[in-house]
Amino acid sequence: MILFLAFDRVRRFDVFQTRTKMARSLLANRLARLVDVGVFCRVEYQKRPVRHEYRLTPMGLDLFGASLMIIRWEKLWFPDPEAPIHWLEHACGNVFLPELRCSACDREVVARDVVAEDGPGAGFDPPQMPRVQRRSRVARIDPDPHEKMLERALEVIGDRWITHTIASAFTGVRRFGAFQSELGVAPNILSERLARLIDLGIFERQRYQEKPERFEYRLTPVGRDLFPLIVELIRWGDRWLATDKGPPQILTHRPCGQPLVPRITCDHCHEVVTVTSTRIG
Repeated sequence: MILFLAFDRVRRFDVFQTRTKMARSLLANRLARLVDVGVFCRVEYQKRPVRHEYRLTPMGLDLFGASLMIIRWEKLWFPDPEAPIHWLEHACGNVFLPELRCSACDREVVARDVVAEDGPGAGFDPPQMPRVQRRSRVARIDPDPHEKMLERALEVIGDRWITHTIASAFTGVRRFGAFQSELGVAPNILSERLARLIDLGIFERQRYQEKPERFEYRLTPVGRDLFPLIVELIRWGDRWLATDKGPPQILTHRPCGQPLVPRITCDHCHEVVTVTSTRIG
């Protein structure tokens, strides 16, 4: 939510607090964490008393692509004409749907065209922040359209195990034991996350054995359209979190046979989309 507002050019503590309605102590904690990991930097804008703005660093600005992929998913499956972010305009003057394309061949990227293999940095996982209690996703949803979008986005990328489970599904993992082996996750945590993904419409259960009854967990069309977001998160992680050994995973685009280097374009003019080339209409 804080990042969303930062891309809307919010910089000052009081404005973040007014827009998010967070407790001041909670907001201060989150801003400090974003500074610590390098997504924000603090810039003094007043001497007496001393006050600071919170500005996106290059690392933070580079999350804009992932934000666009969230907007894309939202517009495809949860269109809401009352949500201002769904009226995002490109510099060409059109309200646009962001597209993820291969830099080598310019084809739009879809899951079936991408192959994943272990990279030189395989096996490294950045340390995780302490887990915080997850908010209820039904009873406490704010009626504001932005809040609804953010709640859905947080369900997908605000939980480590859900994001990893979705990413594993794109590599062909379908069965409970395979997810557990791939992720190294406790059975009770995996059961809860799979149930939540079904509830969100991202996975569906399909029975593959009668006695004893066993099920596979497969991506729905809603889930498959999260692939561009997963690719953008991988790209961002490779750029900012990979070790000196290199990225943990290499993606290859089958149609052209080249390593996948994604770029985001406007579906009208097909030019690259950047923070400075967009505005909320």
